[in-house]
Amino acid sequence: MSAVTAEPEQASGHPSVPERAGVLYDAPGPRARLRNNVLTVLVILAVLLAAYVMVTKLEEKNQLDPALWTPFLRGDVWVNLILPGLLNTLSAAVVASLITVPFGFVLGIGRLSDHSWIRVPAGVVVEFFRAIPLLIMIFAVMYGGSAVFGLTVTPFAAVVIGLVLYNGSVLAEIVRAGIQSIPRGQSEAALAVGLRKGQVMRMILLPQAVTAMMPAIVAQLVVLLKDTALGFIVAFEDLLNAGARVLPSNFNNIIPAVIVIAIVYIIINLIVGAIATWLERRSRRSRRTTARPVEPPGAIVVPGPAPGVSAVD
Repeated sequence: MSAVTAEPEQASGHPSVPERAGVLYDAPGPRARLRNNVLTVLVILAVLLAAYVMVTKLEEKNQLDPALWTPFLRGDVWVNLILPGLLNTLSAAVVASLITVPFGFVLGIGRLSDHSWIRVPAGVVVEFFRAIPLLIMIFAVMYGGSAVFGLTVTPFAAVVIGLVLYNGSVLAEIVRAGIQSIPRGQSEAALAVGLRKGQVMRMILLPQAVTAMMPAIVAQLVVLLKDTALGFIVAFEDLLNAGARVLPSNFNNIIPAVIVIAIVYIIINLIVGAIATWLERRSRRSRRTTARPVEPPGAIVVPGPAPGVSAVD
């Protein structure tokens, strides 16, 4: 018996893959790289041209006048207007997110239940609240609560309830699709070894589905954050209300105010996206870490051939 080193093609039975090939596509050749570089330059030039045209138009309308932008250099403008509005926006988004995520998971799992008395009501709730525009929902919660039930609903509560009902219903569909994307064989194998359906969902399906759903969940939470701006229908004093109504009424600078508020929203969403990316990478790393199997007592361990080495008689 002798040991020989096998070539990559002989060991795998398939032609060797080029080192520069990607997972989903081959590495681009010289023509493809040239084409990509040309397209990149053209896109950059188009963006610069659009920025130049926008700045030129703002200059023609005197929207770049320093007098319109100096209010944003004053501390009282930020302390009394922008920061309170930003705090209200973040408060509504955080509270709504903390309720929306479990609410969406409960509805999504409920739609997958084998019991019709759970599956049908969950489906009705999801389809009903997903079909209603969020603006109408916030308005209905604010004024319908007092007109129908005699309750006093604050603008903050109306915005949060509307966000939870709408985004929770959308998130439920994301959860349902994420769980159903897991191969069915994993559930069947878990049931075969004696796990109950609840244990299969909790221990097998959800951990994998959450990793796969993370980008979609974060995208929906970003949408939730931006949807807080719809609170203007009930006079909710959020960031957009402070930037698009209060500031222009005091300084007559609607375009600069909207630009500054948009930049603040972009920064917040970039931070949320960065946090989500970090959580997703950490989750994937933790799932790649597996424990070494434990051999039963008295088992005879037969070492296999070293990688790249095959035994030949």
